[in-house]
Amino acid sequence: MRSSWRRARTGSRRTATQPEPQPGPDEEPEEGPQRRCLVRRERFAREHMLRFVVGPGDALVFDVTATLPGRGLWLSASADVIEKSLKQGVFARAAKRHVAVPPDLALRVGSALRQRVVELCGLARRSGQAVAGFEKAREWLAAGKAALVCQALDGSAEERARFIGGRDVPVATVLSAAELGRIFGREHAVHVVIAPGGLAGKLLNDVLRLAGVAGGNLSGQ
Repeated sequence: MRSSWRRARTGSRRTATQPEPQPGPDEEPEEGPQRRCLVRRERFAREHMLRFVVGPGDALVFDVTATLPGRGLWLSASADVIEKSLKQGVFARAAKRHVAVPPDLALRVGSALRQRVVELCGLARRSGQAVAGFEKAREWLAAGKAALVCQALDGSAEERARFIGGRDVPVATVLSAAELGRIFGREHAVHVVIAPGGLAGKLLNDVLRLAGVAGGNLSGQ
């Protein structure tokens, strides 16, 4: 059985005399490195945006990894933009059909992005590309092995600054000490260092999106 995500074929095969339908203003091909925000009407790097698709039952689904089939509907990663999208009805207009948009869309997007960041941090830990704890993490930082530093939102601002020591490195503060601690099998963690590599790049993008949607910060970029 074909997936319910795929649009069913309708009508007969197009003849040579029938012109191809041209995309409307909200139907740009999903090609190239940028996408246009349905609210701001500007184009941004796709890695920093939010992709949605219309799923079964006309339900709007946040595609956190931007891999689901179907035409993408894109928004800037901003809580304000999400709220405006609800008021302006941009999803139904772009999809040219009824779209069931949950009223707590921003909360759902933030939760999905938070879980994504947790999963990537866990993957980095299991692959030996992340370390937690002031002393061990500081050793990696001093040795130039830090592509990203994750620090607890509820950690001491003075201690976080002392740990960084003025170094020029991206610093993410989007997870709590308890959330970081669970990733590393401890009660809490304030400082986590992620080594250079593909996982660090993915984390940077998702941290940036999470900070825009749900608060927190990514500095040093």
